[in-house]
Amino acid sequence: MTTRPLDLLDLPALYRHRDEAICLDTARLLTRGAPLGAMGFLSYFNPARHLYAAVAEENENLLLGGISQSSGDDFARLLYLTPQANLTHPSLPALLEMLSAEAGLWGAFHVLAEVDEESPAIPALRRAGFSVYAWQRVWDLSEISSPEAVSSWQKIRPIQIPALQNLFHQIVPPLLHPIESLPRRAEGLICSENEKCYVGINQGARGLWLMPLIHPEASAVAEKLASLLAFLPQRRSRPVYLCVRSYQAWLESTLQDLGAKPGPRQAVMVKHLARKITMGEIRLVPELYKDVGKNGAIQPFLPYKIGKFRY
Repeated sequence: MTTRPLDLLDLPALYRHRDEAICLDTARLLTRGAPLGAMGFLSYFNPARHLYAAVAEENENLLLGGISQSSGDDFARLLYLTPQANLTHPSLPALLEMLSAEAGLWGAFHVLAEVDEESPAIPALRRAGFSVYAWQRVWDLSEISSPEAVSSWQKIRPIQIPALQNLFHQIVPPLLHPIESLPRRAEGLICSENEKCYVGINQGARGLWLMPLIHPEASAVAEKLASLLAFLPQRRSRPVYLCVRSYQAWLESTLQDLGAKPGPRQAVMVKHLARKITMGEIRLVPELYKDVGKNGAIQPFLPYKIGKFRY
């Protein structure tokens, strides 16, 4: 079994298996199409993204995979594995390790993958060090009726960022804070009534992807979600998808009542490549020794504490 970077001689095999790929970045799939389609290949010429592909080969069986990182992100995403028929291939964990190692060279702290809970790739992902940190379901809002603007949504302003970050800390469990990105930029829409409803927007030629942060105490959530469609910028005829993570599962009954179409449940998996040490975190330095002089005895320094350092 060998694992190696993708080279030009592998492009025919990549093209041959383009329709057999399993996509591990759902937002990318729904907004920009299949990762090995025409638009996917154009992504390799985008200087704002890190893209890397590798091959595992054994007994003339090929398994190909790709990973990406967007500019400014401290994490990477597994893009695809292909062909699906080889997802039980014994060399899959080694391929995933190679892709993860490349993400580490980019400075990523962890690698994310989204996969249907019935996928045969999950055991291999676990063997490669991935673990489930949340579940999600994607809902298609395209065909729900959009009433006249009952609630007012507006583009979030920089002055509202502290309120948005406070909403994030109230909704996202602390255990997930190292993985889920804290909103730091004025992107997305916020409900102007009480600032308890926010949606981040990721859009492409194929559709719009919404990531909500909605407080359980928010009122008239169904009306707010239905009227949201009227405020989406330049939607045209593109489909609209809303991703509900397991820590906001209470939204699913509301979406079902609105007539949204649910997709399959997916496992959101993470592989940690490094651990962040926050400013001010205390660490004990190992004992240091010195010669105290008169009788030549060696005495240890007492361990001391270091704070406000990152190492």
